[in-house]
Formats: sequence, C-alpha cells, structure tokens
Amino acid sequence: MNVVLNLLVGVQMLAALAMIGLILIQHGKGADMGAAFGSGSAGSLFGASGSANFLSRTTAVLAAVFFACTLLLAYFSHARPAGGGSLLERAAVGAPAAPASGAASEIPGAAAPSAPASAPAAPVSGAGQIPSK
Repeated sequence: MNVVLNLLVGVQMLAALAMIGLILIQHGKGADMGAAFGSGSAGSLFGASGSANFLSRTTAVLAAVFFACTLLLAYFSHARPAGGGSLLERAAVGAPAAPASGAASEIPGAAAPSAPASAPAAPVSGAGQIPSK
C-alpha cells in the first residue's frame, strides 16, 4: 500500500511540474495579434496555430492526471488500518517502558521517583470514562 501511495505522489508531482512548465510557455490571447502584423512569432515549432492546440490539450490531459491522483490520494488517506482503534490507544500499546530508578539520578536536579510508574490502564468504556471528583 505504501508503494502505491509513493507512486501516486510521484505522478502527481510530475504532472504538477509539467503543467507549470506548459502553462508558462503558452501564449496569451493577445500574442496572436502580433503575429497578424508580421512580428514573426507565427513561425514556431508547431506552426501558426498548432502550438495552441497541442499545448492546451496536453495541459488538459496533465490536469486530468493531477486531479485523478489527488482524488486517489484523498481516498487512500481515509482507509482505516486493520488494527483499528484510535491513535491514542495505539500509542499506549507502543509506549516506552518507565526508566529504572538509577536513570533518574543521572539527570541533574531530578528527584528520585517515590513509586515506579505504572503501565497505562486498558481503555474503559461507559461510566468509567467520566472522571470522579
């Protein structure tokens, strides 16, 4: 799954960079007016009118690829992991062990703990979630 996400991000970035480049080299609407009076810009690589069609169609295809990658990335971002549970429950399972009593004495100014820290309790459901006064 991670390979697919990396591939989608790479395709999206390449499509975005190619779109930026194509948009920057396109002529504006007023550029054709100069060609009508003989400024010489009509003799381009794609011909007098071929560049506008080629560049605009290529930009449209790249935009479609960009939006498709964006939608797929949004879909995959909401996929739930197989383990389920919230982020806090998964963090409690993978929490590091409490340091030994000798480790606290190595830190200057730290007081030695009076009792060892207990492991986090299992999540409680129902009325057990309401804090008591």
